[in-house]
Amino acid sequence: MKKYSVGLTTGVFDLFHVGHLNILKNAKAQCDILIVGVSTDEFVQAYKHKTPVIPFADRKAIVEALQYVDLVVPQTSHESKLKMIDNHNIGVMFHGSDWKGSPTFNKLEAEFKRRNVDIVYFDYTAGVSSTKLVETIQQEPRLVV
Repeated sequence: MKKYSVGLTTGVFDLFHVGHLNILKNAKAQCDILIVGVSTDEFVQAYKHKTPVIPFADRKAIVEALQYVDLVVPQTSHESKLKMIDNHNIGVMFHGSDWKGSPTFNKLEAEFKRRNVDIVYFDYTAGVSSTKLVETIQQEPRLVV
């Protein structure tokens, strides 16, 4: 039996890469059921001030197709994590360490604690991010075929 019954992780999952895969694989290794909140386009625009390259419906479909994921739900705000926790009897939140200590997660951690929900931070996969992928694509000379 795994340490947790139901776990949650959330993210944008734009330009899906090995860092995304690592967090989902590591999270599923610790829980029987893994629920993933995929950020909606509107939510990403509101807090990151940019539009994902891949539209929400496509990002959701990609994440749903992965063997480590049991359920995908839309994430419409940082506070929607709390609704997911309350609605799905979640015992643990998994997240990348890049958010640890941020004002947003400090506030959320207090709410997790109040709900008896653990938080597990995984090391950020160094050198990989959707932002870096976009920058690399924009810098590469166009190939003409």
